[in-house]
Amino acid sequence: MTGPKILTDIPALQRHRARADALFLQEAAADEVQDRLMMVNRSFTAPAVVTPFSKVWTPRLPNAVICTDSDRLDLSEGAHDLVIHAMGLHWANDPVGQLIQCRRALKPDGMLIVASLGGQTLEQLRSCLGQAEIALTGGLSPRIAPMGEIRDLGALLQRAGLALPVADSLTLTVEYRDAWHLMRDLRAMGESNALHDRHRTPARRALFEETSRLYTAHYATGEGRIPATFEMVFLTGWAPDESQQKPLRPGSARQRLADALAVPETPLRD
Repeated sequence: MTGPKILTDIPALQRHRARADALFLQEAAADEVQDRLMMVNRSFTAPAVVTPFSKVWTPRLPNAVICTDSDRLDLSEGAHDLVIHAMGLHWANDPVGQLIQCRRALKPDGMLIVASLGGQTLEQLRSCLGQAEIALTGGLSPRIAPMGEIRDLGALLQRAGLALPVADSLTLTVEYRDAWHLMRDLRAMGESNALHDRHRTPARRALFEETSRLYTAHYATGEGRIPATFEMVFLTGWAPDESQQKPLRPGSARQRLADALAVPETPLRD
């Protein structure tokens, strides 16, 4: 038997993150998480944040335990009433395992918030890179990490045993001078290619020149700049507890919905 396929070259990812100095996506995610916490009628006294960028979170949650998003999270079981998994799930070799570990770190009725990049992220760059590589080499190689769609990411919460799951998303569009500018910014974010199956030899410059040409041809704005999409998906779930609301048993309703809404009922066609 073989183990699960390895997605990410962890040492390469760590090297990229160590050089990161453009953390505006991390900051945007942290702001969104804080806004969501303000809407929860509860005070959290034992938070933890799973992040490689502690400097983004420590000013916001100075009493939080910070741990990196390694394959085994350094979190104590049942120790936290809030766990935030911040912008690293798309690089996880075992995303469900990450969420299970977060759930185990929660106290009963503790809250998990996950901020992750979603499937629309870098859709323009992904398309242009693919077209350029097919034109120049006749094939494709792994260059951008696969990122889950919001429905699939939301389903991971239930697989991890979390209650009351909710998923929503926020799309940011950032404009750049050209594709070269975008790719430099991705390196500065620590988000350049760290896929395990990537080519280990540098790509030909012609690939990126063709990518830049296609990007400008297909997506340039009226001002000649190019847009890059970043979809941030936010997942919320709770550690199961007897105090939580439970869904009613199917068929247990005592009144028809049409009667409750005082509207006529229209049968569906066969």
